[in-house]
Amino acid sequence: MFKKMGVVLMILFFVLNVLQAQKSKSTEITRDQIPEKYKWDLSQMFASQEDWQKEKQAVTAEIEKFKQYQGKLAESANTLLECLDFYTNTLKRFYLLSAYASQLSDQDTRESGPLAMRQEISQIGNKLSAATSFIEPEILSIDRKKIQDFIAQNPKLEVYKQFLDNIQRMKPHTLSPEEEKIIANAGMMSDTPYDIYGIFKNADMPRPEIQLPDGKKVRLDDSNYTLYRASEDRDLRKKVFEEFFGAYKNFERTFGTDLYSEVKKDIFYKTVRKYDSSLESALTPNNIPTSVYTNLIESVNEHLPILHRYLKLRKKMLGVDELHYYDLYAPLVGKVDLNYSVEEAEDLIKEALQPLGDDYVSVLDRAFNNRWIDMMPNTGKRSGAYSSGAAYDVHPYILMNFMGKYDDVSTLAHELGHTMHSYFSNTNQHFINAQYPIFLAEVASTCNEALLVDHVLKKVKDPKKRLSILGKQLETFRTTLFRQTQFAEFELKIHEKVEAGESLTGDKLSEIYLNILKKYYGDSTVTKIEDLYSIEWAYIPHFYYNFYVFQYATSLCASTAISEKILKEGKPMAEKYVKEFLSAGSSDYAIPILQRVGVDMTTKTPFEETFKKMEKIMDEIEAILKEMDKK
Repeated sequence: MFKKMGVVLMILFFVLNVLQAQKSKSTEITRDQIPEKYKWDLSQMFASQEDWQKEKQAVTAEIEKFKQYQGKLAESANTLLECLDFYTNTLKRFYLLSAYASQLSDQDTRESGPLAMRQEISQIGNKLSAATSFIEPEILSIDRKKIQDFIAQNPKLEVYKQFLDNIQRMKPHTLSPEEEKIIANAGMMSDTPYDIYGIFKNADMPRPEIQLPDGKKVRLDDSNYTLYRASEDRDLRKKVFEEFFGAYKNFERTFGTDLYSEVKKDIFYKTVRKYDSSLESALTPNNIPTSVYTNLIESVNEHLPILHRYLKLRKKMLGVDELHYYDLYAPLVGKVDLNYSVEEAEDLIKEALQPLGDDYVSVLDRAFNNRWIDMMPNTGKRSGAYSSGAAYDVHPYILMNFMGKYDDVSTLAHELGHTMHSYFSNTNQHFINAQYPIFLAEVASTCNEALLVDHVLKKVKDPKKRLSILGKQLETFRTTLFRQTQFAEFELKIHEKVEAGESLTGDKLSEIYLNILKKYYGDSTVTKIEDLYSIEWAYIPHFYYNFYVFQYATSLCASTAISEKILKEGKPMAEKYVKEFLSAGSSDYAIPILQRVGVDMTTKTPFEETFKKMEKIMDEIEAILKEMDKK
């Protein structure tokens, strides 16, 4: 049980960082040169590292006390309540210890002391996981009617109702203790495909070297591919794509064997846990109907003409005779100056999010003024951006590397979405129900981005700047809605083939991927897709995440629907959003929480609204281009 909660926390933390990762410019600024107001105040968690050590020792001593509850949870309502109270209090203290150590280390990753603290707390986490491993099986063994009787006998158990139900509903897929032990031991091997993938891709795989137009030579690893694929130099983009994917193509058999192993692992768990499909096996633990996944794929396929319209618009704006796959990341508009100070960014975000109400904005003020945010880059600081809500009794924290561009303002608004989601959930929910479902992780953050864009466009009149902002918004829809759904379709297809008894090789995976890629991008009429790019699947780590990636697309659709409702309906919808969504935590399952604010992800309606938004943006871009052509 602890392991499940910990995994959710780690996945969420990882995903937020990946989605918002941005390369920090090399800086020689040391941390002591940055004004205090731009640095987070970790003393609000622990006054000193010595205090942290004392609390660590105290929590470690508490772990041994779980033995007194083992084998006794079914005895009485009071015993169950006492154990769950002790469990949640210990876990809450552990999360605080973990958050402090991690964030202290992120300030300067070169420091060995904080790194050692992270390692220490990781070891304690393993001990806590082992000590509490009996709780879930014992709850599963209790009859559902008896659980209901316990809650009636002691109303204080009511706060654990959702937590208990979430465990009990998995009973049909839970085996005997002996069988569960075998499956647990098999877990020692389950990460092997991803581990091999990570080591080979990031360390051992030979990478090509290319020469830039200025004569400089660079090694074309994944980071430089991301950087140079967006070059304004078309010849360079083409060379980057050919060399980068050519290197992956050289190891098509290796990557294919590894991904096939990952799929077989998923099918093993699907089979032993008695699910009808790997998709059902992946979505049921989060109580997400498989129809949400299939509706997404169906809706996107039905609306591929909208993607094709955008691609034709991209072709026109780039001024190319034929759009190629290597043109997809080129900037639609040349360099545009949209620069902001930290204070200007904060004011702009507060204005943009004012529709969410005075209470919401007052919490933003606290975040800005009470040092919840570590804003500026410094030597050794972790790159990228994230929000952590693990300090339940304190407040959420944000790490970012603000460089004064519009993208940084957008990133800050995004992370504040996570922070406000954590803040309202932590404030309104018991700790056991405070951590919002992973399916909802990107809804509040992308809702903030949408509200920011709407507000900025009301202020910016320069057509080139408007085109830049609108173009980035369209790219978000392409990469998050269409591209992630393309990945989801590929992932579903390869699992279905293995479930049907087929084997997968590298060249077979490339064939499947290329067919989907050509369908999405309209190879015959819209975008030229060279066969070499069929190997792109080997570049995507998400295919080792067990049907995770579709949630990027569903979150964007949900947040688009919510932001449009807020802008149209005003205060009533804003209040509902804060009270019913942001404050819900995990007090209910993800789908019902969204339904409270009028978004039903079991239907195609949220997807339809997102496609309409895309078309509206393209209408405006075409109108701006028409006006510019007249001048």
